[in-house]
Amino acid sequence: MSPITTLSIAVTALRRNAMRTALTALGMIIGVAAVIVMVAIGHGAQSSIESRIRSAGTNVVTISAGSNAFGPVRQGFGNTTTLTPEDARAITDDVPGIDYVSPGVNTRQQVVAEAANWNTQIQGAGADLPAIRAWSLEFGSFFTEQDVSRAEKVAVLGGIARDELFGPGTDPTGATIRIGNQPFRVTGVLARKGQAAMGPDQDDTVVVPYTTVQKKLLGITHLQSITLSVANGVSFQTVSPRITDLLRTRHGLAPEDPDDFSIRSLEEMATVLTSTTTTMTWLLASIAAVSLLVGGIGIMNIMLVSVTERTREIGLRLSVGARDFDVLLQFLVEAVVLSLTGGAIGVAAGFAASMAVSRIMGWTAVVTGDAVLMSFGFAAAVGVFFGFYPARKAAALDPIAALRYE
Repeated sequence: MSPITTLSIAVTALRRNAMRTALTALGMIIGVAAVIVMVAIGHGAQSSIESRIRSAGTNVVTISAGSNAFGPVRQGFGNTTTLTPEDARAITDDVPGIDYVSPGVNTRQQVVAEAANWNTQIQGAGADLPAIRAWSLEFGSFFTEQDVSRAEKVAVLGGIARDELFGPGTDPTGATIRIGNQPFRVTGVLARKGQAAMGPDQDDTVVVPYTTVQKKLLGITHLQSITLSVANGVSFQTVSPRITDLLRTRHGLAPEDPDDFSIRSLEEMATVLTSTTTTMTWLLASIAAVSLLVGGIGIMNIMLVSVTERTREIGLRLSVGARDFDVLLQFLVEAVVLSLTGGAIGVAAGFAASMAVSRIMGWTAVVTGDAVLMSFGFAAAVGVFFGFYPARKAAALDPIAALRYE
């Protein structure tokens, strides 16, 4: 019997009980749609994390004061005073493969403008910060190395800080703000970057020279962090040991002493975050795939019922010359058509549900071709697997007994 004839008979048999067929396919539809939505949300989360990591700049390495090494005595991040501006200069001079370096000292202060005030992060940085973070300016300009060396009271506003102090879209370049009790001149506004991959909103900040924070806001001489960018083609694994050896030597640490600093790269953090989201994606997809198995059991159940209902038909076909293989193929094709139809509708429903989740919940959902192929392929496999037993049972019927069946 030709494949076209077999497919036609299968479709006719399924249309004979349209409501039962639709309800049976519903389990497959829900299963495929659930898998696609779960994978889309997972891929969306991964894509969002990667874009936020990229927005912080490429090849960025952060050296933080304090160690997270385990032991009887530990110093938390930012709790040591051994990291200094001289360390930053030594890294620039002695470690090859470094493009830009920005010392960092942060605090949180009330910032007051003429008509508003806002509590925000005061980020003390070097003049190279925009180059490190790939951070452009919406208005004005960034402060210079001369401003840093003189500890000038100049400030560059993040987008949210500007909105709260001066109003959305305003160019406050040249205006005066007060940080604590110190007046600062605004030199520019940073372009928006959005939420950081880890931590607060990057736009809710005021950037000033780190020397100004040290001398005029906190009264300290040490640094809390050093941010640097690695040259293209130079890996984090290459520069990290060199920086570690340099800082240990400068800080006079004995071989048995733990580091009093920590070195982290955005690449390293991105790897951890994306691997976590990948694991969660496949975990959610596996849970959703359980509904595909339920749908497969439903297909098996309905095909067994169909074999029982059509016993006399099967006996008649066998008695007029149909082979066992023809009967097996007919019922197997019915099961596969049922599962593939449900899979196709499920794919469409998954697309629609993913877009609805993205729009209503505000989550990023990315439907990939791999997820569609996997769901559709799994639906076909379920149809073959759960349809084989009923088809084999039909093919094994004795024609005489089948014709006598009431």
